[in-house]
Amino acid sequence: QAPIKATCEDLSCKTGFPEDVHSAVVSRSVHGGQPLLNVRFRSCDGNKKIHFGSSEPEDFRVGEDGVVYAERSFQLSAEPTEFVVSAQDKETQEEWQMRVKLTPEPAFAGSSEKDQKKIQDIIFPWQQYKHSSPLKRQKRDWVIPPINLPENSRGPFPQELVRIRSDRDKSLSLRYSVTGPGADQPPTGIFIINPISGQLSVTKPLDREQIASFHLRAHAVDVNGNQVENPIDIVINVIDMNDNRPEFLHQVWNGTVPEGSKPGTYVMTVTAIDADDPNAQNGMLRYRILSQAPSSPSPNMFTINNETGDIITVAAGLDREKVQQYTLIIQATDMEGNPTYGLSNTATAVITVTDVNDNPPEFTAMTFYGEVPENRVDVIVANLTVTDKDQPHTPAWNAMYRMTGGDPTGRFTILTDPNSNDGLVTVVKPIDFETNRMFVLTVAAENQVPLAKGIQHPPQSTATVSITVIDVNESPYFVPNPKLVRQEEGLLAGSILTTFTAQDPDRYMQQTSLRYSKLSDPANWLKIDPVNGQITTTAVLDRESIYVQNNMYNATFLASDNGIPPMSGTGTLQIHLLDINDNAPQVNPKEATTCETLQPNAINITAVDPDIDPNAGPFAFELPDTPASIKRNWTIVRISGDHAQLSLRIRFLEAGIYDVPIVITDSGNPHASSTSVLKVKVCQCDINGDCTDVDRIVGAGLGTGAIIAILLCIIILLILVLMFVVWMKRRDKERQAKQLLIDPEDDVRDNILKYDEEGGGEEDQDYDLSQLQQPDTVEPDAIKPVGIRRLDERPIHAEPQYPVRSAAPHPGDIGDFINEGLKAADNDPTAPPYDSLLVFDYEGSGSTAGSLSSLNSSSSGGEQDYDYLNDWGPRFKKLADMYGGGDD
Repeated sequence: QAPIKATCEDLSCKTGFPEDVHSAVVSRSVHGGQPLLNVRFRSCDGNKKIHFGSSEPEDFRVGEDGVVYAERSFQLSAEPTEFVVSAQDKETQEEWQMRVKLTPEPAFAGSSEKDQKKIQDIIFPWQQYKHSSPLKRQKRDWVIPPINLPENSRGPFPQELVRIRSDRDKSLSLRYSVTGPGADQPPTGIFIINPISGQLSVTKPLDREQIASFHLRAHAVDVNGNQVENPIDIVINVIDMNDNRPEFLHQVWNGTVPEGSKPGTYVMTVTAIDADDPNAQNGMLRYRILSQAPSSPSPNMFTINNETGDIITVAAGLDREKVQQYTLIIQATDMEGNPTYGLSNTATAVITVTDVNDNPPEFTAMTFYGEVPENRVDVIVANLTVTDKDQPHTPAWNAMYRMTGGDPTGRFTILTDPNSNDGLVTVVKPIDFETNRMFVLTVAAENQVPLAKGIQHPPQSTATVSITVIDVNESPYFVPNPKLVRQEEGLLAGSILTTFTAQDPDRYMQQTSLRYSKLSDPANWLKIDPVNGQITTTAVLDRESIYVQNNMYNATFLASDNGIPPMSGTGTLQIHLLDINDNAPQVNPKEATTCETLQPNAINITAVDPDIDPNAGPFAFELPDTPASIKRNWTIVRISGDHAQLSLRIRFLEAGIYDVPIVITDSGNPHASSTSVLKVKVCQCDINGDCTDVDRIVGAGLGTGAIIAILLCIIILLILVLMFVVWMKRRDKERQAKQLLIDPEDDVRDNILKYDEEGGGEEDQDYDLSQLQQPDTVEPDAIKPVGIRRLDERPIHAEPQYPVRSAAPHPGDIGDFINEGLKAADNDPTAPPYDSLLVFDYEGSGSTAGSLSSLNSSSSGGEQDYDYLNDWGPRFKKLADMYGGGDD
């Protein structure tokens, strides 16, 4: 392979392409991604950011380094191929263009296999100086044709590819190197170069499916590392080998085809891919069908396009009712299907035959029977069954029913059961046995979708439905219902109002006459004869009653027969009450307020009459002649048909409450009038014409409601006071009872109890010694309530009877009083034994005094003589032993 040469001349430093037209010679076969040439662009300042473009972007691409690549694989024609390369400044948007002309290289003849295997030398471009001109002519960079290297080579490795050299290696000692992916960039170490000889070699087998091409750059520097030549680009293309089997995208493919499809109907497409070069035979696949199961009605029901993988039908006879699914084994082979050299793989295609409506529904019987009681609706009277060979629960299987005759009034409808596909004949309108005793319906059944074309069957099936109506006891009915009666109010009790009768629709049943009763009569004004239905009044009819709405009174009556089962019907009687002048007008409001002076503050009053026109307004208002003070003090003026004004006639009327009678007469014929009393409160008014608070309170007084409210408040207050007193007494009792109880920790056994705190002696206290001189006057029951005892007390016995002491006053010596009490206690025959525990009283828990255990009796009381305790009797024996027994 010879290098492709191209020259251009640099005359001056001018930003842009050095030439308007650039010619290059390239190989006739161009592969996608192959570098073709290198365009030169000069930037005088060197800081411009240039973007390159091509006028044929689908064929050629220009890299940022100026290298032109082929976008796809194609063959160059004999004529030169031209396109435009543009360069644009990204900042200033300034654009330059150059036309490129590509010429295919001529074919070399006579080259031997030995010459082809000879290692190619790649020589760096050289520089030539023209001495007659001050300008320097520089040879344009070469574009090295790509090196083709087959993948999966067996070596030996390293395998020499080309030798790179510079024509200046004769005068200088040069060092060669290569850079790029596969050399010094990942994957590193695939290509190496001898730095001295420039021999480029590959170190291991290549895999095109991983990396299809390598783009390297060769460098030549002197021993000092100075660049001697401009770098040159080397492209190494990996030649594909058939080392990959075809692989289907899915191992199982699913498709559908309608039954009865014509030959040539598209079914589905299967696709396989090959990792080898798709533009070479290694990646060109061919498809074929290996087998078909089942093989009925023909073993070749389908065919496949060997290039696209489209499966189509080739035979007629697809019938889902016979074969619902076909399974095809599909084979894909590369090398354009060459069975000898190509690699193959298989997949499964499952083709489901879908249902079409090629079978109409057919009734299982020609006549169906049913019966229905009269007057029943929403009742299923017959089930229509059909058969359909199509796939269940599809539009081709679902049946639709319609009536074609026998039901002109639309009393029946046919619904479809979605599960069984049966037709349900249902009654939608009541049927009267006395009118129709039997129906004969004609029905038709068809599918939701029409039959497929070419089917030799009628599109629908027909049948007859015979329905018998059963006579039942029907309810009587009133005629008319409701019945309207116009009657003046005031009709007296016992008057015949009307006759309200019913009819029995059952003409073919043996029944007695109907019986009548009252069902609803809100005011209890009416009664009905149970035999003939005559209605009479039991009270006076009153139009103004609360049970009358819009002059209409409604009553409901019941008619019953004696059939089996008994039936009854209701009827409504509407009485339109005509008004008579039976109500006199009344004044409204009943109370009013006015000022005591003559001011424009008249009282507006309204006449109210329960009657209606013409027995109501307009009304006449007047004041009675008696008493005379009424007309002397007041005057009344009618301002409209229903309203009048009452005002003072005199200049001043003393504050107070006045009853003013007013005579009101309506417009009825004859007239009705009444005297209504208006309670007028006359009070002192302020400048605004309003009553002052004092006058208002005085004039108003206390009403009944206010008095009741005050009494209730007083009663509630008394109840609260009584409850508080009861609670206080109960709390005192609980406190007294609690004081008599003693906790286990306050047990008096072996303890010294503090009974009282006497303070600082008699000289410092003001005592009433008379209480000590006459202790028999103290009430024992006030000290301890009867029946309340401590838990640790001795069992209850008869209370001891102490000797009765004389009531003579004691001399005042307390010592004699104590001795006398002691003697009485010692002589008490009911006293417990000496060694028993005596409980005197419970003084409560806790003490403000300190503990007695810290007292030292030898030091504090050693000077005292306690022998006299022996003279006090057996009750003080314990103290005598403790304090009077000597040192022991």
